[in-house]
Amino acid sequence: MNSFLFRLRERLVNFYPPLFGAGIRSRNVDQYTIHVEMKLTAFNRNIVGVHFGGSLYAMCDPWFMLIMMRGLGSDYIVWDKAASIKFINPGRGTVKAVFQISQEKIEDIRAAADGGGKIEPVFSVDVIDEQGQVVAQVEKLLYVRRKLPQ
Repeated sequence: MNSFLFRLRERLVNFYPPLFGAGIRSRNVDQYTIHVEMKLTAFNRNIVGVHFGGSLYAMCDPWFMLIMMRGLGSDYIVWDKAASIKFINPGRGTVKAVFQISQEKIEDIRAAADGGGKIEPVFSVDVIDEQGQVVAQVEKLLYVRRKLPQ
């Protein structure tokens, strides 16, 4: 997929119903970094008035995979394989997370995948509230391999 289509898809992801409905907004900083935020609204609030855990997870779901897909290009298969979330503090107000994979890490994964077989890198991110407190810690396991020649 060319660079224009990647950028278009990444802008349109803000209108994907599960993200849009929860008030999740992303902003690409560069090829390797995406900032995501979510305001507390009636649509993402739980029964005790703080961020619903499912919305906190949804705000963390696709970003590492999208960064990896862009970094590796179309010759590689990249999937989310597993995830875990640990809730630390109640989420009030606007929460934010920064998703980043360094170019060096992407190149290491590319080299390993080029060696044959699958690679399963793990990435983590903290969801932070307006006071700088950690609300949740999310860990994502990706599946990466080079596409087989056809």
